[in-house]
Amino acid sequence: MRKFWLGLVAGASAGYVVARAAQAVALASRPPSATSSDPAAYGRTRRALAVAGMVRSTASTLTFAYGPLAPRIERALEPLPRWLQPGIYFAALTLASSVIDLPVTFVEDYALERRYGLSDQSASAFLADWSKGTAISVVLTGGLALLGGLAVRRFRSSWPIVAALGILPLFILATLVVPLYILPLFNRFEPLQGPLEVRLRALAARFGVGDAEILRMDMSRQTKKANAFVTGIGSTHRIVLGDTLIDAFAPDEITFVVAHELGHYVSRDTWRMIALAESVTAALLAVVGAYVRTDRSRESVFLLRIAAWLGAGTLAIRPAINAYSRSREWAADRFALATTDDPRAGAAAFRRLRDQNLAEEEPPAWYEFLFASHPSLGKRIGALEASSREPAF
Repeated sequence: MRKFWLGLVAGASAGYVVARAAQAVALASRPPSATSSDPAAYGRTRRALAVAGMVRSTASTLTFAYGPLAPRIERALEPLPRWLQPGIYFAALTLASSVIDLPVTFVEDYALERRYGLSDQSASAFLADWSKGTAISVVLTGGLALLGGLAVRRFRSSWPIVAALGILPLFILATLVVPLYILPLFNRFEPLQGPLEVRLRALAARFGVGDAEILRMDMSRQTKKANAFVTGIGSTHRIVLGDTLIDAFAPDEITFVVAHELGHYVSRDTWRMIALAESVTAALLAVVGAYVRTDRSRESVFLLRIAAWLGAGTLAIRPAINAYSRSREWAADRFALATTDDPRAGAAAFRRLRDQNLAEEEPPAWYEFLFASHPSLGKRIGALEASSREPAF
């Protein structure tokens, strides 16, 4: 029965990739152009692809981890020093997986966004970004596997505790490194200047963060969607506005959006999410480490099975993680409203965001519960409209 299920999942995954590869070949010779601007159709498509992608990724990883090919690849690496084998193993798997999935990524990300008029990015620019992202993933995954192999090898029974303790500084390091060295590989970040910068700087100064970096990002290189976000911690903490947002939104609307991001900044939500990630990882390592059984001399396969079950476990508790994330978004909305006292600008900003991003006001309740990190735009607009009629929010 085990062989049947392994073969079924492997065959289904291979067939999916082959079908997408045929589509990608056809699209590569004829770049897709905008044919629809229906947010409902776009939302349905995006939901279906997101759910299918998570199921396919989890099932494929578990299938590979328990299939015959994983130990064969590890045996092929035996001539290498033992300490190096996990790093090479995971780096090779990451590269192979990314290359095999390239047709899927091309069709479901690049081509779909162009089809709905949400991107003008060229295929060559998309492939350049994909290549950089893949290279970064290969290096990071290989490095993490080296550390994981060391923990498993040196701490035979207590490795889940050691791994949980070791992952916290890595979370912090990643949060420091990403805004300074990773994101600039994909986009240009420049200090925001002019009257808008003066206005936003004064807003930030009200909360003791007038020295926070407020940056303009050339998001239009990849997408026409508008966005803003907070990234980094400490001296690397930045409030980033996409040029697509700056160029399309009214000043009052931008002020509300930045006030929302300041809410994350002032409330130290980055630290909150690091703490949540550490707690979840530690709990999953304890559970998975107690139940995964395999030949411990095969460190790479052991780590692969641990990683596969960590992914499955994270997917299983994702509704709880997203519920917390949504609560922080509500808190940031309340902060923005209290700061600007302008619910109409906030509602207008969310409507413009809805229209520019082809976002549904109300996705299905099941999808929001299971997968959404943000409350629906409809609920957020409704809360702001209600607050414009009554003093309390």
